[in-house]
Amino acid sequence: MKKQTRKLEPPSSMYLLAVLPPSTIQDEVTAFKQQALERFKTGHALTAPPHITLLPPFRSSRTDFSILREFAAEQSPIDIQLKDFDRFDQRVIFVDVVPNEPLTSLQKSLELYAHYHLGIEPEYRPFRPHMTVAFKDLKRPAFPEAWAYFAEQAYERSFTADTLYMLKHNGSTWEVLEQWALSNN
Repeated sequence: MKKQTRKLEPPSSMYLLAVLPPSTIQDEVTAFKQQALERFKTGHALTAPPHITLLPPFRSSRTDFSILREFAAEQSPIDIQLKDFDRFDQRVIFVDVVPNEPLTSLQKSLELYAHYHLGIEPEYRPFRPHMTVAFKDLKRPAFPEAWAYFAEQAYERSFTADTLYMLKHNGSTWEVLEQWALSNN
């Protein structure tokens, strides 16, 4: 009997594509995440820097994503406004991003480009930009109190997103792997 050989897939890693705010806003949003940990025992959001996800986590065995430099070079920087907090059902609390057509357009274009050039399957979910403060480990019984706490806080900031960031999961946290300037002015 002949032994069958299996073709082994190369190991894959988890990646996501996002825009990150300047460090001052990252520090402020991280402080909100820290408050969520201290007050409501939910710290999973601390495993990633504050960001607005453009392409949700995906697995890939690819190690060269340099083609995204070409995509980024064709995009213009985008003004982004953050305003207060919102939630997804009783699962996620986040800093809200004011609706913004250029950001939505960038996300859709990136999704199509990544599908065509990198073979990344689109999510087919509505794009709702946000910066997560509490999620995965936020227990349902703690949600009403956590939501009441964040809902009463005012928070307003704005920044210009001028860089596309690729984050890679290292097994426990998300780290910036690469970045490309949005430079079509």
